[in-house]
Amino acid sequence: MKGLWLAVAAVVLSGCGEPVRVESAGVGPITGVTTVAATVVERAGVYETAGTVKARSAATISAKWMGFVRVVKVAVGDRVTAGQLLVMLDARDLDAAAGRARAAIPEAESGIAAARANLELAQATFRRMKELYGKKSISDQEFDEASAKLRSAEAAEGLARARRAQVEQEVRAADVARSYAEVTAPFAGVVTVKSVEPGNLAAPGAPLLTIEGGGYRLEAEVEQGQKVRAGEVVSVTLDGVARTIAARVSEVVPSVNAASRAYTVKIDLPADAAIRSGVFGRASFASGGTSELAIPAAAVIRRGQLESVFVVDGGVARLRMVTLGTEANGSVTVRSGLSAGERVIAPAPAGLEDGARVEARP
Repeated sequence: MKGLWLAVAAVVLSGCGEPVRVESAGVGPITGVTTVAATVVERAGVYETAGTVKARSAATISAKWMGFVRVVKVAVGDRVTAGQLLVMLDARDLDAAAGRARAAIPEAESGIAAARANLELAQATFRRMKELYGKKSISDQEFDEASAKLRSAEAAEGLARARRAQVEQEVRAADVARSYAEVTAPFAGVVTVKSVEPGNLAAPGAPLLTIEGGGYRLEAEVEQGQKVRAGEVVSVTLDGVARTIAARVSEVVPSVNAASRAYTVKIDLPADAAIRSGVFGRASFASGGTSELAIPAAAVIRRGQLESVFVVDGGVARLRMVTLGTEANGSVTVRSGLSAGERVIAPAPAGLEDGARVEARP
């Protein structure tokens, strides 16, 4: 059998390479050829799954009060601090309401002062009438009238104080409503979406801005048969980030999605300017090890989609079709076509044919 042969340095997995001499019809002996035994190797298992980067904290900012937007103080990409002013609404109606509430304070104070004066007069009158009543100098009717006036004055003073408390409550309510005209950041983060411009009408619940903060994490779906623990360190690769990231599992959602038969794992990512929400990523988890059969990659003969090796059987080279797995560090795993201990020729020399006699060199 003739063709193009892949020839690279042979990798000895286990069992020393054995030099052989090849003889085939019309072909003289070929020296310097070695055979290597197919060997079982233990490889660490890896489970890989895909996910999407999301911010740990994300908030869509909206107004609590309907009004026209006067000023927008931030743009997409701006970093903001907690409590920072983001958007200002037209607050003239709210300012007027707050002014009216404060204007009622002096009136309420005057009411309290008048009620207190009447109460003090009623208390003094009652004390004198009580003294005279004890001396039988006034009638029961006159004493009862003094008692009634005292109770009436006490009630009036209580109403005046209640009115003052009501006014204070109205002022606080007006101040709270006035604060709705200033939209602030709920936490430190980055503005990722801006949906408002000056002059727009802001309505309660209508989004104005979106802020993301607290760093980022990869949220990935893991098959229910795989075991992942919080605190486990995993390898993460992200689109747009050239390096592999070592990250830690922060949360394992206990519920399993009935449709996908998978559960969500949240993996905290380190601070990196290249990381953004919505980026596609992959996480690699260590799983149980596996036993695999391996041979030198130089032993493999490729013709199109077909892969084969020469196996030495009773001093004869036999071309064997194989199914290969992963290739790394000069060796390749064999999924089918070989058994452990069988010796393959690596590298296969040019001109070697199926059925050629091979002999160990003295």
